Amino acid sequence: MLKVSRIFLVGPMGTGKTSIGSRLSRALGCSFVDTDAEIEKRTGVKIDVIFDIEGEDGFRKREIDVIKEFASRENIVIATGGGSVLASENQRALASGFVIYLSSSIETLMNRIREDTSRPLLNVSDRKKRLRNIVNERKPIYSQVADLTIKTDDFSIKRIIKIISDEVT
Repeated sequence: MLKVSRIFLVGPMGTGKTSIGSRLSRALGCSFVDTDAEIEKRTGVKIDVIFDIEGEDGFRKREIDVIKEFASRENIVIATGGGSVLASENQRALASGFVIYLSSSIETLMNRIREDTSRPLLNVSDRKKRLRNIVNERKPIYSQVADLTIKTDDFSIKRIIKIISDEVT
């Protein structure tokens, strides 16, 4: 039995929000949604195409709508996009549940996303520097909204699921 009605996973790209979220939801017997995947499903195009056509502002508006919708549901794990915490509307939605900040070192993040070319904010020549800047900008917000912080490069997914389960059940 969950002590909370919804769990939000926040953190930078590559921390494992989707992988952990899907396995966590199965372990807890509740629904799962990845907000980026939901936006892609609704629009029929990848996130980088949305960025190309509508820019980051257009994408963020879509993200706000999706998070608001799923934040009203019960017994759900929600993996948010890395920049979702930037919008005050999303911060208010996150306050309706238990927020887990998944963090990782820049080296671990770079390792996990090195082959991934679908990250529009990293379509620059110095991806590592850009990633470091993004993480440093958002880290205070992640920490502020979080009820629990877990460094994903310290534990296996199985162990992370156990840590979270112990907190929310």
